[in-house]
Amino acid sequence: MSWTGEALDHKIPLLRSMDALSKAAIHAVRLFGDTESKRVFTTVGAEQEYFLIDEQYYFERPDLIATERTLYGAKPPKGQELDDHYFGAIPERVQAFMFEAERELQRLGVPVKTRHNEVAPNQFEIAPLFENSNLGCDHQQIIMQTLKNVARKYGLVALLHEKPFAGVNGSGKHNNWSMGTDTGVNLMDPGDTPSENLQFLFFCTAVMKAVKKHQGLLRASVATAGQDHRLGANEAPPAIISIFLGAELSAAFGAIESGTPVDAGEAGFLGLGTEVLPKLPLHGGDRNRTSPFAFTGNRFEFRAPGSNMTVGFVNAVLNTIAAEALEEMATELEGKIEGGAAFETAVAEVIKAHYVENKAIVFDGDGYSDAWQDEAAERGLLNLRTTPDALPELLSEQTVATFDKYGVLTKPEVEARFEVFTEQYVTKLNIEAETAALIARTQILPAGLKYLALLDEVPGAGAKALKEEAETLVDDLVVKIKALEAANVNHPHTDDLIVEAKYLRDDVLGAYAEVREIADKLEAIVPDDYWPLPRYSEMLFIK
Repeated sequence: MSWTGEALDHKIPLLRSMDALSKAAIHAVRLFGDTESKRVFTTVGAEQEYFLIDEQYYFERPDLIATERTLYGAKPPKGQELDDHYFGAIPERVQAFMFEAERELQRLGVPVKTRHNEVAPNQFEIAPLFENSNLGCDHQQIIMQTLKNVARKYGLVALLHEKPFAGVNGSGKHNNWSMGTDTGVNLMDPGDTPSENLQFLFFCTAVMKAVKKHQGLLRASVATAGQDHRLGANEAPPAIISIFLGAELSAAFGAIESGTPVDAGEAGFLGLGTEVLPKLPLHGGDRNRTSPFAFTGNRFEFRAPGSNMTVGFVNAVLNTIAAEALEEMATELEGKIEGGAAFETAVAEVIKAHYVENKAIVFDGDGYSDAWQDEAAERGLLNLRTTPDALPELLSEQTVATFDKYGVLTKPEVEARFEVFTEQYVTKLNIEAETAALIARTQILPAGLKYLALLDEVPGAGAKALKEEAETLVDDLVVKIKALEAANVNHPHTDDLIVEAKYLRDDVLGAYAEVREIADKLEAIVPDDYWPLPRYSEMLFIK
């Protein structure tokens, strides 16, 4: 905390938000006849994705050491196209690392359950059991540090950057979030017939209302320099926040909106085509992997947090905005009941009104498509593509008022976070740009010049053609390096951090991208023993 008492960490706002949500949720469950529960908890289970590479390659890459992502690297002939890593066996050395990491986490009291390969080569995942949000967020920090510590014992380095390698999937941290009473009732569990479970539908509607109203704040809560390489790519949630409900839940809300009963029918089963194998229940939850905020059976899964983020602030935001929506809906419901309306009629009216008001946030299509960009704009949804676009949402009157009303963050505490997050963005991009310029000038350019000198010694038309190709790239590289260095030097220093952030995003990142484009072309033609950096084909495929 600060000298004058402001909270400057992620834990205090999280604890405050849990109190706020509990108070609002207890108000709501009392109206549904729950007289026993004294507190409502939010639970978190944050899946952790990460990359592993051999430490030899890590220490041969100055960009990985300085920024934890590769600033250069030509696309290898084989990437993740065959899905052979995703669906293959866990490599032996990696499995040994996983076993020891899990044992260490158990010794530290962190319950983890899931281990598997992820989509990209050398990408993996570990997932904890659901816990109280306070404990779950603490344990996420321990998981990240344990992965890094244990990996070194096996000659590996764990990379938690959201996008350490271009051209393959990045890493996120799916934040599974739910609410439950201290008597053991999961308020996000629809049970066997979701259409008849008014309490569940009431709480689910509150979540929709919260996400619709505060979509900009949710996007800002996951905005970082690394996230700008991941969000919106065909591998991760789009930058547009939307909710996926699934067929059954969508049908239930549609029936409430139209006033027509829906026949829930018998739960679906997955036929396997042989009587030897039992019928398996067909999961009614989400399999739309393009949705950033999806209902997944008995919880909502916020898929936008990045791999190396703490989820404390993210969950403080979720708790706070849900508390606001629940309080508003509970107060409205209470007024209808006191006015003489029948309970079920009153609940249905409240759910219908708020669903209709906020259903623009519900989307079940392809979140990666260009058509969704246009449709989202028509619906009035925000498309905050980059961190400088998103972070100002923290300072909006709506955000400040909500945090203040529920005692989660004061205005100075919100402003402090905005300044810190923006400064981190500026600092990280500046480090990346200067590192990129240094590597290009002192390693990649000399490799190109050595290759040209080699071709000078080789007679023949073939060598002449190769030299012309390389010479053009080297000349272009010199020009682009100088442009990048000039962009770094001309970095404006003002009191307006967003001005700096936008300069780095638009001018510096653009200059770096042009250097990388040429450098990656050079990598494809320079002999392997001349190239100074480990290639993607080595780092991603040597287990």
